[in-house]
Amino acid sequence: MVEVLAALLFLAIVIPVSLQALHVASQFGEIAARKAEAARVADRVLNEAAVTGSSGGQNGTAAENGHPYRWTLRNDVWTVAAMQVLTVEVTYAARGRDYAVRLSTLTAWPAGLQR
Repeated sequence: MVEVLAALLFLAIVIPVSLQALHVASQFGEIAARKAEAARVADRVLNEAAVTGSSGGQNGTAAENGHPYRWTLRNDVWTVAAMQVLTVEVTYAARGRDYAVRLSTLTAWPAGLQR
């Protein structure tokens, strides 16, 4: 009888702790999935800006798997001549908090623009 009570006490402790661990793992899994989606959005915006010769200073929203992502594109002069750094920052909300992903790349300075 004592062994059964000890086993029940052990289960009463282990089950809530296990459920909480699964809940936390689920939250982090959702945040990681949204971060991967935000990185895909950032990559897409950055590639489009590099191909079209965008000079930055743009922003917008994009959707990935039904989730909205806000992005901002900016450019900075790189220390080497005729180069610019394009940076896109994608922000998103997950589990009641805001998160951001930032990607950058070097591109040639657009021919029509002066530094």
